[in-house]
Amino acid sequence: MTVLVPAHGRLRALGRRLRGVRPDWLPSFRARIEWVTHWSPEWLPPGDVIVATAWQSAPIVAAAPAPAGRKFYLVQHYESLYHGDATTVDATYRLPLQTIVISTWLRDVLRERFGRDAEILVTPVDRALFHPVAAEAGTMRPRVLMLHHDYAWKGVPDGLEAIARVKNTVPSVCLVGFGVKPPRERDRYDEFHENPAQDRLAALYSSADIYLCPSWDEGLGMPPMEAMACGAALVTYDNGGCRDYARDGETALVARRRDVGDLAVKLERMVRDDALRRALAAAGQKLVTTAFDWDRAVERMEKIFTG
Repeated sequence: MTVLVPAHGRLRALGRRLRGVRPDWLPSFRARIEWVTHWSPEWLPPGDVIVATAWQSAPIVAAAPAPAGRKFYLVQHYESLYHGDATTVDATYRLPLQTIVISTWLRDVLRERFGRDAEILVTPVDRALFHPVAAEAGTMRPRVLMLHHDYAWKGVPDGLEAIARVKNTVPSVCLVGFGVKPPRERDRYDEFHENPAQDRLAALYSSADIYLCPSWDEGLGMPPMEAMACGAALVTYDNGGCRDYARDGETALVARRRDVGDLAVKLERMVRDDALRRALAAAGQKLVTTAFDWDRAVERMEKIFTG
């Protein structure tokens, strides 16, 4: 198997240096990686199904010759918001491709903005990886875990502001951060885990009492779901994708989108009310580990592919 990766300039030079390097998160990966300057439909071999997974590959799939297979578009975010020129990205949602989305919110976006219907296939949590495990945490409680990311729409400044407001009244709150890269202002976190290994994430999630998700928009949001599967209670903005698993007052506390004051109020309520926190954590864990299942998702995708 060969994986073609488009790249230009410095990225192409980097690809030459990385030739033969395999992703450490996928130890069984044996494909040959070939870095190319452009996509071409003629490279696509005959097959039964061909799937675009992002706006960049959607036009290639649409232009693929018929022997390449039935054409699908797996939409994992409304990428027009943040990933590329909005007009160019929007055009991909009008292409003659059968569409699959990973959340109800994305189905609604495509229906309302483009008059397109789509199959909903919510991505399940990998329960073999994400489940409660013994985790030592020598800090004060409650521990609030938050993903640190440089993308503005991940809402990290909002999360930091909400935490700061809660700490004014509950100084014992411990903010635990994690992310691929450390923050410039590391002292905003009481504890930070840089680029934790995949097999360490369950312990990190399990050490948290609360998972805070201040993202403005999410196609679905896997880290909150993974944290819920490990027993953390969720406080989140209403970011769209979370609506399939974050039900305010039932499985999570959900704040109005980009309303830092409301986010802080919801977070403080979760911090102060132990009984509520335990109840929502239990309900959230049950939902994400039973409503969405890998075997059922695979069977459903097979049925969609075969029509």
